[in-house]
Amino acid sequence: MEALIALMVDHVLAVVFIATFAARVGLPVPAAPVLVVAGGIAAIAEPVLIVAMVGATLLANVLGDAVWFYAGRIYGYRFMRLLCKISISPDSCVRRSESLITRWGGLSLVAAKFVPGVSVVAPPMAGALGMSSLRFLAFETVAALLWAGVFLCLGWVFREQIQAVLDALANAGGVATAALVAVLAAMLARRWWRRRSFLRATTMPRATIEELAALMGQEMPPVLIDVRGEAGVQVDPRRIPGALAIPLKTLQQRGEALPFDAGQREIILYCNCPNEVSAALAAQALMRRGLMRARPLAGGLEAWVAAGHPTAPH
Repeated sequence: MEALIALMVDHVLAVVFIATFAARVGLPVPAAPVLVVAGGIAAIAEPVLIVAMVGATLLANVLGDAVWFYAGRIYGYRFMRLLCKISISPDSCVRRSESLITRWGGLSLVAAKFVPGVSVVAPPMAGALGMSSLRFLAFETVAALLWAGVFLCLGWVFREQIQAVLDALANAGGVATAALVAVLAAMLARRWWRRRSFLRATTMPRATIEELAALMGQEMPPVLIDVRGEAGVQVDPRRIPGALAIPLKTLQQRGEALPFDAGQREIILYCNCPNEVSAALAAQALMRRGLMRARPLAGGLEAWVAAGHPTAPH
């Protein structure tokens, strides 16, 4: 532990850059606590270091987020779905990032820095929606400076407490290392348990692609609903022919009237998100309204397209 603390003190700029860059590219690195400690070290050892730390943090943020921004611009929604699948909270990151982008526009890049699970997804979403490089750089710079300023200032203000913690960790040795590992493991386990509980809550029968295709050929076709948000539709304007565009939030708030005979027909809902979570939540909302034949489409729009079925413009 003493060696680790010495490394942090002697190479604080490199540690700040690496931790920030790693967090921006999606690795589970606690960059914010690192910045707080770095701010305390700068206040105690050499106050002028704080300027260099801001520069290192800004560079790491811009470089890391630029990777995802241009990946989103080139590969669009498919890349974001892949990115969310490898994140800790894949079932909510696309929906939360869509909500931020739709509501805040470029300012979402600032807000996303402080929202766990969204900070990595907002840049590719902005790229997929066609934000210009200059606009991205401007908002990214403001976001990085604000983010770095908040946590470095916290370290500066609480420098005495941070010094006491560092001294205690140095004296504790292996016990402190084991405690830090235990805390990190508990945090990851908690996130995993929350996701597992959420998936159990949205477990319900799915309609298969083949089943939907057969139902659409019947005399009374199903009510087909596209529950994607505005940002998702802008990124991928395709839809299954005949689908109604009713976002998840609207269905949950009962803000849209369904066809008068919806209670007598199958209702199939689809999205473009991991585990069909938005479609499952929409189906639950309709079932609470008494429409018990509502089901999400397994695989969503991507599975429909992959099966070779036609699409229509939104």
